[in-house]
Amino acid sequence: MKCLFNSILAIMHPIALLMLQMSGIFLAVGGSVGTGQKRSGGMLLVVNQGDKTMSIVDPVTLKEVAVVDEKQTTMHAHEVAASPDHRSIYLPVYGSSGVGSPGLDGSEMLVVDAQTKEITGRVDFGHGVRPHCVIYEPKRKLLYITTELDKTITIVDPKTLKVIGTVPTGQEQSHMLAITQDGKRGYVSNVGPGTVSVLDLINRKTLAVIPVSKGTQRIALSHDDKWVFTSDTEAPRMAAIDTATNTLVKWIDLPGHGYGSAATADGKWLLVPIPSKNLVAVVDIQTLTVTRTIPVVSAPQEMLIRPDGKFAYVAGSSAKKVAVIDLSQWKMTGTVDVGNNPDGLGWIQ
Repeated sequence: MKCLFNSILAIMHPIALLMLQMSGIFLAVGGSVGTGQKRSGGMLLVVNQGDKTMSIVDPVTLKEVAVVDEKQTTMHAHEVAASPDHRSIYLPVYGSSGVGSPGLDGSEMLVVDAQTKEITGRVDFGHGVRPHCVIYEPKRKLLYITTELDKTITIVDPKTLKVIGTVPTGQEQSHMLAITQDGKRGYVSNVGPGTVSVLDLINRKTLAVIPVSKGTQRIALSHDDKWVFTSDTEAPRMAAIDTATNTLVKWIDLPGHGYGSAATADGKWLLVPIPSKNLVAVVDIQTLTVTRTIPVVSAPQEMLIRPDGKFAYVAGSSAKKVAVIDLSQWKMTGTVDVGNNPDGLGWIQ
């Protein structure tokens, strides 16, 4: 079939060929699209905690194209990030348990070559720190990693894979990090203490610690950096923190306990997975209210918005699937079969 298709292409008039390319017809060759997606120029990364692997997923065919073995026997990674040059993927090895639970403590971050899909480097933190969230900050070309047991964010030079500094958070269980567009400020959710640390990443110091609740979950910034959001682990609500004053100014009622969250690139919406209800809640950032919910796969956890702003992905930890949400239709339009207990999501161009 593919040979016949290529033969037809060879004799087609160039204008007709161009029209077909623009319409997206060629996307169906070699794989079924099925979701209205067009070639996005990137791949979805999914960390499978239960298998100690990372899936690399084609967002058009919604199929795994590779599975990277972390080569761990007792511990596993939770989160993932990629370099802007599309060459490296970073996997901090957290440990053998969840945040605040007893278990083995990870002390390294794996570096995977995006072309060969092999582990080609490691960052050694020197001792058990439970490294968790990793962000490549493009303004200064540095890696920032939450290192919970040291109550810090560790800074790594991606060229040398050496630790070049730390930023104190002043709190236990500094689990997730969000960084402003200019790379100057960091916001950290400290799960057990139920606080958010505000960090000066340039001068490497804590600016404020904001009390939120008895426990917080993950954290996200609005696209304009005016709001930072984190879910309450004790009640079905989300804190909206004004970054100009570093104060909690409103609670957003949710249909259940929230988990991860992500803001859309147009600045209008915040998507919040609700694991107990198998939903994603959509928050209007202007009014700070939930305007709709989207049924998805079971136990949705981490949320990721594709860089082009057209689709969102949410990992269903008990479903062994990632749900695909079409943001123009506000509904789930497909799923991806991945490994056991998918959690951390990333994108590589």
